[in-house]
Amino acid sequence: MVHSRGKHIKKELEDVAGAAETASNSRAFVIVARAGFAVSGILHVLIGVIAIRLALGESGDAEQSGAIAQLAAQPAGLAMIWIGAAACLGLGLWQVSEMLFGYSNAPTKTRWGKKLSAAGQGIVFFAMALSFGSFGLGNRRDSGESTSDTSAQILQAPGGAALLLAIGLGIAVTGCVFGVRGIRRSFTKTLNLPSSTPLRRGTLALGILGYAAKGITLVLVGLLFIVATLQARPEESTGLDGALRALRAQPFGSYLLIFIGVGLGCYGIYLITKSRLARM
Repeated sequence: MVHSRGKHIKKELEDVAGAAETASNSRAFVIVARAGFAVSGILHVLIGVIAIRLALGESGDAEQSGAIAQLAAQPAGLAMIWIGAAACLGLGLWQVSEMLFGYSNAPTKTRWGKKLSAAGQGIVFFAMALSFGSFGLGNRRDSGESTSDTSAQILQAPGGAALLLAIGLGIAVTGCVFGVRGIRRSFTKTLNLPSSTPLRRGTLALGILGYAAKGITLVLVGLLFIVATLQARPEESTGLDGALRALRAQPFGSYLLIFIGVGLGCYGIYLITKSRLARM
């Protein structure tokens, strides 16, 4: 009887998993998930514009919170905020479904790496959805300050310095991975490239430059975490905005900042393009 009950529970779990997989492949769900790429692209374009303004000596918050604030300032801004939250949540859920049900035909040696990557991207988009939702509910705290406060709390905890160093190293390594993907054009594996030669070349150019600039910015953020931790100054680990401002203070930093701003803009346009071309 116990064996029979166990088989019944197993069948119910399989049915639930099958229903979840079917839902994740539904047209409506995929459309919402694709919108998540477009929303992320818009944020990157806005951050790129702010970075260029910083290079030219203007003010601005070159963080996700700053980009969301710019969206909120537009006509129907609050509606755009909640649409962004829903789209990022949808893409996060789609990434989780890829982790659970995807890559079944992939070679064993690469399958788990792909699943881990999908899980990481899911976390990123869940965090973006949370940022949108928090902003929509009126919590408009500067993300740089939030990062600095969180870093200070971690540093005070047992083993906190080691954890912050690991976080900084992880961000920097992720930046290197982005750069390699851009140089090797491996990002094309997830796209259905246009048949038109000019459109295909344009998509490749946006991806290469965008991935390179995204990689540089992540390396800078990671290094800022590491340096701030080694110097026991968690208030300096202020995320992307702090990294870009620190870069501006260096010789020729403004020119590199303009490159990063343009690159982030290209990466944003690439993501908007990916919302249409991604294999889903």
